[in-house]
Formats: sequence, structure tokens, C-alpha cells
Amino acid sequence: MPLTPQQRSRRARIAAHASWANSTDRAGRTAPATIAFLARFERQVDPLGVLDPEIRARMASHARRAYMLQLAERSARARRKRAENDRR
Repeated sequence: MPLTPQQRSRRARIAAHASWANSTDRAGRTAPATIAFLARFERQVDPLGVLDPEIRARMASHARRAYMLQLAERSARARRKRAENDRR
């Protein structure tokens, strides 16, 4: 019998917690993803790689902050919408 979406989600959360419980180097485990995430913003602001590294890093920092603020705005909008639907 196939699992329901709730069962799959619960099993995935159990597996994730078990995996993190066995991980002694949390930063090392996530380092490749962190590097790739930050490199995304450097490529965004300097796709040809011609800028001075210090300037590129500063611009990438601003691009990352803008991205995070956009995520926060979308999250707030979704929470407002959910709250409105709950009141109905």
C-alpha cells in the first residue's frame, strides 16, 4: 500500500533528524552547498568575472540581502493570506 503524503513527510523528517544526529561536522557537511549558494550571487552581479574581487564581494552581499528580503516579503504575504483565510 502506498504511503500518504503525511507518512512520507514524517518519515523524511525522521530520517533527516537521524542523519543530523550522526553528523559531527555540521559546517563541513553543509559547506559545499553554502559555497554554491554564495557563488550564485557573485555570478549574478559579475557574470563575466571581470570585477575586482572586493567590489564583486560587496555587490554580491547586497544581492544576497535583496534576495533574503524578497523571501521575507513573500513569507509575510503568505502568512497574511493564510490568516485572512483562517478568519473566514
